[in-house]
Amino acid sequence: MAVYRSDPNLVFLKECINEDLKLLVDVLTIDPKDKCTRYTETLTNDSEYLKHYPNHKAYWRSIAAELQTYGGNSISNILRLNKGVLYREVLTDVCDKMKVNYNKNATIELIEMNLLMKVIEDSLKEMSEDELNQFVCDMGMKLTNPTPQLIIMGLQFAIKQSGFAAYQLATTVLASVLQSIGLTAPFSTYILLTQAIKVISGPIAMVLTSAWLVNDIAGPAYRVTIPSCIVVAYLRQKYLYEQNQKEIGIN
Repeated sequence: MAVYRSDPNLVFLKECINEDLKLLVDVLTIDPKDKCTRYTETLTNDSEYLKHYPNHKAYWRSIAAELQTYGGNSISNILRLNKGVLYREVLTDVCDKMKVNYNKNATIELIEMNLLMKVIEDSLKEMSEDELNQFVCDMGMKLTNPTPQLIIMGLQFAIKQSGFAAYQLATTVLASVLQSIGLTAPFSTYILLTQAIKVISGPIAMVLTSAWLVNDIAGPAYRVTIPSCIVVAYLRQKYLYEQNQKEIGIN
């Protein structure tokens, strides 16, 4: 059984709703190839999981511990006695493998956003001119003759101006990634989306498939940690946005 290490960057999971936590549980435990449980996962045998499933909030520490352990396995093959690494190390390791440009001393939110932007950036490079125009239109961006560079600059500006834009970007990447690996996001997730997901899901699938093929040399754990970090990034952006909305409502 994986042992949870107290982690300030994962403690927010206890505030997430069960429907959202199920996304992370599914990525950690289900092999999208055959829809069976991963042979490397330990979560479904965890006593707290067996006691509380599907009340995921009740065993969020076990979920976090599973991610930490996968992270430890992807970083090193040394036996860790089921005790993984902190989420920051998992995330930065994923960023290194995905060739993300980030500051290791930055906040966890910023590093996660850099990861999401890298996935978008690499995906835009795989799009045709018509697809770029469609993506820009569906994302509500006013760009003439859009290029991947201009789109990235527009997205970066929007994110700095609005927490909702960051939440929407995280949602778009999440839904596309889940679609690319054969998993489905909750219906509530798709409320934030437009046709943009249809344009970008194919390129995102190509980007991640390419990354996984390269990283297979280092170990199959990246097939878990890459999408898991994207799910956590989405959950964090949703949490931050909803917290901000509550504060506005109170004030």
